[in-house]
Amino acid sequence: MPKRILTGVVTSNQNEQTITVSVERRYKHPLLQKTIRKSKKYRAHDELNACKVGDQVRIIECAPRSKTKRWELVAS
Repeated sequence: MPKRILTGVVTSNQNEQTITVSVERRYKHPLLQKTIRKSKKYRAHDELNACKVGDQVRIIECAPRSKTKRWELVAS
């Protein structure tokens, strides 16, 4: 099974080697046919502490790094 790659915006970089990325997805409501925006936050591993808040980044699935981190930074 291929690893998922998501694109989102960095919302926090306060922890060492960790960033919080907010990923927004859009879909149509099945009954109302209205476009709905949903966002979800992911914690990702940032080895070099290179990302700042507001950066557009891509993250990829990986083996668990800690209790909450299951993603790592691909490109900023």
